[in-house]
Amino acid sequence: MIQTSGVIICLGYILGLLFTAVPLGGVWIVLLGIVAAVLFQRRYAILRQLAQKKESAINKTKAVTNTQQTIPHPRIWLAAGLVGLLASIYFQWRMPQPGAKDISTFVLSGNNNSNQEQLVIVRGEVASNPRLTRSQRGQFWLDVSQLDEVKNDQGPAGVPKGATGKLYVTVPLLQATGLHPSQQIAVTGVLYKPKVALNPGAFDFQKFLKQEGTFAGLIGQQVNLLDEDRQWGWWQVRERIVRSQVRSLGIPAGPLVSAMVLGSKAVDLPYDIRDLFIKAGLAHALAASGFQTSLILSVILQLTRRAKKGTQITLGSLALIIFLSLTGFQPAVLRAVIMGFAALVGLALQRKVKQLGALLLAATLLLLFNPLWIWDLGFQLSFLATLGLIVTVPPITQRLGWLPPVIAALIAVPLAATIWTLPLQLFVFGVVPTYSLLLNILSTPLISIISIGGIISAIAALILPEAGSFLAAMLYHPTNWLIQLVEFFSNLPGNLVAVGSISIWQTLAIYALMILAWQVRWWQKRWGFASLLAIALVLVPVWHSANSLLRITVLASGAEPVVVIQNQGTVTLINSGNENTGRFTILPFLQQQGVNQIDWAIASKFPGNESDAWVEVLQRLPIKNFYEYSQNSENTPQRQAIQQELQKHQGVYQSLALGQTVNTGSIVAQLINNQLPILQLQIFGQNWLLVGNIKSQELTQLVNTGALLRPQVLWCASESLKDLVMALKPQVAIATNGNLDPKTLSELSKAKIKLFFTGKNGAIQWTPSGEFESFIQVTENKSSVF
Repeated sequence: MIQTSGVIICLGYILGLLFTAVPLGGVWIVLLGIVAAVLFQRRYAILRQLAQKKESAINKTKAVTNTQQTIPHPRIWLAAGLVGLLASIYFQWRMPQPGAKDISTFVLSGNNNSNQEQLVIVRGEVASNPRLTRSQRGQFWLDVSQLDEVKNDQGPAGVPKGATGKLYVTVPLLQATGLHPSQQIAVTGVLYKPKVALNPGAFDFQKFLKQEGTFAGLIGQQVNLLDEDRQWGWWQVRERIVRSQVRSLGIPAGPLVSAMVLGSKAVDLPYDIRDLFIKAGLAHALAASGFQTSLILSVILQLTRRAKKGTQITLGSLALIIFLSLTGFQPAVLRAVIMGFAALVGLALQRKVKQLGALLLAATLLLLFNPLWIWDLGFQLSFLATLGLIVTVPPITQRLGWLPPVIAALIAVPLAATIWTLPLQLFVFGVVPTYSLLLNILSTPLISIISIGGIISAIAALILPEAGSFLAAMLYHPTNWLIQLVEFFSNLPGNLVAVGSISIWQTLAIYALMILAWQVRWWQKRWGFASLLAIALVLVPVWHSANSLLRITVLASGAEPVVVIQNQGTVTLINSGNENTGRFTILPFLQQQGVNQIDWAIASKFPGNESDAWVEVLQRLPIKNFYEYSQNSENTPQRQAIQQELQKHQGVYQSLALGQTVNTGSIVAQLINNQLPILQLQIFGQNWLLVGNIKSQELTQLVNTGALLRPQVLWCASESLKDLVMALKPQVAIATNGNLDPKTLSELSKAKIKLFFTGKNGAIQWTPSGEFESFIQVTENKSSVF
């Protein structure tokens, strides 16, 4: 499909986009093109001379052509380098930037810290169907056309402003009910700018919105409809299919079937089911892509096998376009559809399509359409999985020749996809779903039945919703069996093993080994050795880090201090924050660090935190020793839940009274005051003090009585920062946010005390080899280097 020179040009374009992660990446790709041209110039000349000697004068032109197909002319490499340079320039040109009247330019700076509310009315057009968020609010995208500032409850003040851009909107669930794309609405709420990730491993909301071309969000309170017209759109077709399937299957089976047909991005799938499949390593089952596309094409071509070739191609193309429109133009589906069209072209020309060439062509076309997709995780996983199926399934199937072909295919397909996607998953998530391969093998028949039945019921629903519901009802048992199978594997011990996020260099080295084992004969014969090297590239750094790392991390967690101490494989967690802190801060951080067990946990209640996240943490990670400071000896439901989770893994629970100490070997903890509270720690020879929101009078009394020792490191609420710093004179002070007046900041700076604010600087980390560093600063430094 694509000649060698075309392959090199396409790869040059893709590499040019990848090199945008490196400063002056376009220049580097040009230099690579020059180096390749120099290296291959002599080899090209030698092969050309040999070919000319072997061929007669009549066939000289054919010999030269064959040589060019084998070894591309040096100018092809130069052209590929220039294409890579243009690709990097094109990427920067397509990078989303807020316009002069973008809605984000109207956000007050105070709204970033949520200290100042800016109530506005934003008018625009709904750009997506509402979805349910984890906080049980409705979320949708809004194309903005006008902005009114609200002065008071009486209504808008001042002249309405013209505004543009795309807005991420969340509203109460009832307010979002009934909204649909193309609807004109006015939303009253508070504008804000998204924050970057404040903790290692945390979700970067700002980056996510930027990839969507959005630079602001709106916490909506009320939605007013400006028109009642229902313009036709593909969303109506999707809604008809989903309603038909949910009517007979209920929830969650109905949305699951719809997601397996249309993709989870086109269907509002419940988060518990989504998380369950992701945790089990079966997330691909929720993504509409190659399986559905090949199934649709196979059915169309089989039904029209007696028709003319033109009819087959027309109906096949129409089916692909309809499927693409229904799924919402997702990158993975676009890739599958382009490869489907390539198959139709091959049918028309009566030629066998080279799948690898079709994949490269699909990647190039999609990245020409949107170069930003090069950093889209779904795009990357889709292409890597497809590449694995093309190049790795045949050799695996050949080695499994002693098995029946059906069984060999069931093993080879998920194994090949896993091999090519696992390094990227380790780079991004740092975890390995232990039973993923076995689960994929066992679930493939069920997924096939559900997908085929779902597509048939979807087609029937478009004609008659009742017929679609009747056919979908036949999928009730297979769908529930699939859910039960996924739940079973998800609840097995060790279902997720955290190895920690690997570096970009480890990832590139592993993929280099895989390409060598695929392309180079010497490595093909020694694929086992290449596999061992790849495994060693992951495990050796993990082993070394676990046995040598000494680090203290103060997470950006709001009103309660959350501290993680890593001491040569022993992990101590102090406090857990609320449930959101546990789910979105603590667990992602520990997962990124490759932590599979917490050795010591110390809980001390801080004001403003009525519920903690210990149960949330225990459901994911076992805790060996759990200590809780509490004056209340009553066995509360929260405490019972903690004890039950501890018993599952033979963990030890101990309730401590005021003044009792906990000695973990490297840490000594003591609660000095339970009401304020004040937790004193001795960590690696340093005196740490974690202080709640304390009043000046109480502080003076504690200092005068000598109850508070001078700490090297102080954590406190921002309201108490000035008084505590002036009284205790720590070397380092950490507070939640830096909304202090200039006079206070000046006084603190004169005291030569190093200040950190987790709400601004992110997590604060200390290692014996260096000083305290903020996560935001370290991230910026890495970005400037790489």
